[in-house]
Amino acid sequence: MIKNYFKTAWRKMKKNRLYAFVNIAGLTAGITSCLLIGLYILHELSYDRFNKYADRIVRVTMDYNFGDASRQVALTGTKVGPQFKRVFPSVETFARTYKRTRVVSFSNKLFEEKNFLYADSSFFKMFSFLLLEGDASSVLGMSNKIVITQSIAKKYFGTAEAVGRVLKVGDDDFEITGIAADVPSNSQMQFDFVASFTSLVHARTEKWMEANYITYLLLYNKQQIAPLQKQVAQYMRDVSKNELKVGGNQYLSFNLEPLTRVHLRSTLPGFEPNGSIIYIYILAVVTILILTIACVNYVNLATAQSAGRATEISMRKILGAEKKQIFNQFIGESFLTIGIAIIIAFISSVLLLPFFNNLSEKQFQAAELFNSSILILLTLLLFILSFAAGAYPALLLSNTRVIKILKPGFAFSSGSVLRRSLITFQFIISIFLITSTIIILQQLNYIKNKDLGYNKNNIVVLPLDDKTNPHYEAIKTEISSLPQVLHVTAAYGKPVNVQWADNIKGENGQEITVNAIPCDEDFVKTLGLKIIAGTDFTKADIMQRDTSDNDKNLRYAFMLNESAVKALGWKVENAVGKNISRGKSGTVKAVVKDFHFHSLHDPITPLVIFLEPRQTNSILVKILAGDVTRALDGIEKIWKSRVSYRPFEYHFLDEDYDALYKADQRIARIFTTFSVLAIVLACLGLLALTAFATARRTKEIGIRKVLGANTVTITFLIAKDFLLVVCMAIIIALPVTWWTMSKWLLDFAYRIVISWWIFIVAGLAALLIALITVAFQAIKAAIANPVKSLRTE
Repeated sequence: MIKNYFKTAWRKMKKNRLYAFVNIAGLTAGITSCLLIGLYILHELSYDRFNKYADRIVRVTMDYNFGDASRQVALTGTKVGPQFKRVFPSVETFARTYKRTRVVSFSNKLFEEKNFLYADSSFFKMFSFLLLEGDASSVLGMSNKIVITQSIAKKYFGTAEAVGRVLKVGDDDFEITGIAADVPSNSQMQFDFVASFTSLVHARTEKWMEANYITYLLLYNKQQIAPLQKQVAQYMRDVSKNELKVGGNQYLSFNLEPLTRVHLRSTLPGFEPNGSIIYIYILAVVTILILTIACVNYVNLATAQSAGRATEISMRKILGAEKKQIFNQFIGESFLTIGIAIIIAFISSVLLLPFFNNLSEKQFQAAELFNSSILILLTLLLFILSFAAGAYPALLLSNTRVIKILKPGFAFSSGSVLRRSLITFQFIISIFLITSTIIILQQLNYIKNKDLGYNKNNIVVLPLDDKTNPHYEAIKTEISSLPQVLHVTAAYGKPVNVQWADNIKGENGQEITVNAIPCDEDFVKTLGLKIIAGTDFTKADIMQRDTSDNDKNLRYAFMLNESAVKALGWKVENAVGKNISRGKSGTVKAVVKDFHFHSLHDPITPLVIFLEPRQTNSILVKILAGDVTRALDGIEKIWKSRVSYRPFEYHFLDEDYDALYKADQRIARIFTTFSVLAIVLACLGLLALTAFATARRTKEIGIRKVLGANTVTITFLIAKDFLLVVCMAIIIALPVTWWTMSKWLLDFAYRIVISWWIFIVAGLAALLIALITVAFQAIKAAIANPVKSLRTE
C-alpha cells in the first residue's frame, strides 16, 4: 500500500512539473540555507566547549571603579591568579596568558609570528588542547621551554618530530618540549607557540595593576562561581584600601566570566575578537524566516492544488477508499516531495560550502553537515511539514460530501482565505528583510565614511619592539628623507583601537580613568589631529624630559582630548598649562578635538597623549597618495639595512580600522545574501500561485476577452487581489521593522537616523517585485487565444 502511495505521488509530480519544481526548488533553497547558516550558528555556540573543564573555568576581568565611573578590561595584572589561588579555597589552579608578536628564527630563517602565547605551567592541564608529544604537567615547567603546533613543526622542520630542538625567539633560545595538535577553530585562544610564562622577565613580579595578561581560574565546582564573585568583591575592597591605598569611593575589583560565555556574551575583547550573541539571534531569525517562506510556499500550493483534485478524491471515495487511505496518500506525497528536497539540499550544501566559507570567513568541512543536531532537526522537519502540508487538504476533501464536490462550480471557501493569509505572511517577512538589509548596509556605510577626527588613509604601520626601539630615531630620519613620505611618528598600539588604560589626577585632586597613547613629537601632525587649544609637541619637550636630573624631577608634556578635560571639570580654554599626573607629573600643553580611537560601537572616552617614545611599539608612516609602491620599496630598503634581525612586514592603518567591523561586515554579507534568497522564494511561490489562479480562471478570461476586455483590464483583474495582499503586508511589516532595527542600532554609540524614505523604497520595491511576478503570468493568460479556452463550452 505504501508503495502505491509513492507511485501515485511520483505520477502527480511528473504531471504537474511546474508546481513540483517550485515545491522542490523552494524547499531545497530553504533547507540549504538552514544547513549552511545552522553550521555557522552551531560553530559559534560551540566555542570553548571542547574543553573538559569548560563549565569550571572562568576568565577574570578587571574593574576599576571611580565612584560614579568605572573602567573594565579583560586584562589583569600578574598577581591575580596566584593570589586568588592562595586566598580562596574554591580555586583549584590558575593560568595566566600573554600574547604578542615575536620574531622566531631557525637555520638562518626569520619569521614574524603573530600567534605567540606565553602561559603558566598549568595551561595544558587546565585546557583540553591535545598534546601529541610531551607531558601536559611539565612541558612549560621551566623558563625558555616552548610547545609548538603540528603545523609549525612542519613549517620549520618539515616533520612533526621536533621535541628537543631549539628555536631562537628574539635573542633567547627556547627548547621545544612538546608538540600540540593545531588549535580548534572554535577556541577563543588561538596560538602557534606556547612558551613558559616564567620566560617573561617583566612578569615575574606579582602586581595588581599592570593589566597586560589574561587570567583564567579553574574552580573545584561550577556552583562556586557566584559565591566566589561575592568573595572577590569584598576581598578586593580590603586590598584597595589597605594594600593599594586607594581612597574615597575608588576601588579595584575583578569579575568572573564563565569560559563558555566569553566569546558571544562578553563585551570585553581579549587577545582574540569576540563574537556577538545578538548576531547569532539575527541569523537564527533569518534562517527561520527563509525556511518559513519555503514551507508556506509548499503548504500554499498543496492547498491550492487540492481543489483541482476534488473530483479524483470523490471517485476514490465512491470506489471505497477510506478517510485513512486518503489521508495517508496526501501525507505520502508530501513525504516524497520533502524527502527529495532534503536530499538535494544536502548535495547543494556540499557544493556551496566553498562559497559559504568565503562568505562567513570560516573553514567548514562537508562532514560537519552530518552533525547529529542538524540531522535530528531535519528529521523533525520532514515529518512535521509532511503532516502540515498533507493533513489540511486530506481532511478537507475526505470530510466533504461527494455529491457536493461533484456539483458544477465547486470550490473550497476556506482555502482562498488561508492562501491569502499565507501570502501576506510571506511578504511581511520579505519586506522586513528588504528594509532591514537597507538599514544595515546604511549603518555600515556610515561607519566606513564617518569623519573619525583624524586621517587614517595612506598610513603604513611597522612593528617596533624592544630591540628596535633604541634605533628608532635613526630609522625615522632615513624614512623621513624619502620624497614620498610626509611624516613619521611612533606610538603605543594603533589609534583606531587604543587599549592602554591609565589614571590621571588633576590639580583639584579629581582622578579619572583614561585611555593613553605614548608617542613621539610628530604624532599629532601624522594623524592630522586638530588642536583646539595650546600648541603641538616639539623636540624640546622630549629633550627637557630626557635631561632631568633624576626620575623624580621628570616632567611630561601632556595633551588631553575634550572628553578628558570635561571629566576633570575644566573648560577647554583654561586647561592648557594646568598640572596633571599619571604617576609622573607634567603640564597640559594642548587640547585636541575629540576623535574616535575605538569602534563606533563605543562612545568617545577621556584620552591622554604623552611624550614617551621609549614606550612605543609601532611606527606610523604617512605617505603621499599615489606613491605607495615607491614609498614601500624605499622603506623596505631602509628596514633591511637597519633591522636585519627582523623580516620586513607592514600593514595599513585603514586595514586595522576595517578589522574592527569584520564581524559586522561578515554578518551583513550573510544577512544580505540570504535576504535576497528569501525574497526570490516568496516571488517563486507567488508566481506559482498566480499560474494556478489563472489556470482556474481560463474560461472566465476567455469570455471576458470575447466580450471586449483588453489585456490591461484582464491583467489588473488577476493582479489586484495579490497586490492588495502585498499592500496589507507592507502596512504590517514596516512598523515591526522600524522597532526591530531601532533596537539593533542601539548597539552603536554612533548611528544613522532611520529615514522615512527607506520604508517608502522598501514598500515600493516589494510592490514592484510582486507586480512583475504576477504580471508575468497575468499577461500570458490575457494574450492567450480565447478560442482555446472556450472550445469545449
